[in-house]
Amino acid sequence: MGDTSEFSLSVRLFLKAYRWHRIEPIPWTPLSKPLADCRLALVSSAGFIGPGQAPFDESIRGGDCSFREISSGVDVTTLIETHRSESFDHTGLHQDPNLAFPIDRVRELVQSRRIGSLNRRHLSFMGSITAAGRLVRDTAPEAARWLAEDNIDLALLVPV
Repeated sequence: MGDTSEFSLSVRLFLKAYRWHRIEPIPWTPLSKPLADCRLALVSSAGFIGPGQAPFDESIRGGDCSFREISSGVDVTTLIETHRSESFDHTGLHQDPNLAFPIDRVRELVQSRRIGSLNRRHLSFMGSITAAGRLVRDTAPEAARWLAEDNIDLALLVPV
């Protein structure tokens, strides 16, 4: 496991000064049925976009809080990683997007009947959002509505 000494001085100073938000109580709902009966959706903060989708807007101060819909039938190799952070090595994501959007792995879990089904769409957010208030106030409720409309039982959050 790494620590902050691996980051550049500017990133370490940013992390030290950043006003971290604490959410109490932690929003959590235990599963009410076995995984084999659940519909799963992926939610990634890798900033992936599909071919032809608008990129995340890097000019927005505090980060682009929008999200992109990623189809369940996507070929993961066609996803374009647009994460704006320079605080980590992006090489792994370019070599295997499943690291941050494990669609092939969850398809295998569905095939083996470990998970009931895969949702028709998934969500991709831009990571490195420093204006978390906008994300919580404006974007998260819309994303939650999408997942509720699709009768999602389980969302696998893949933070980057």
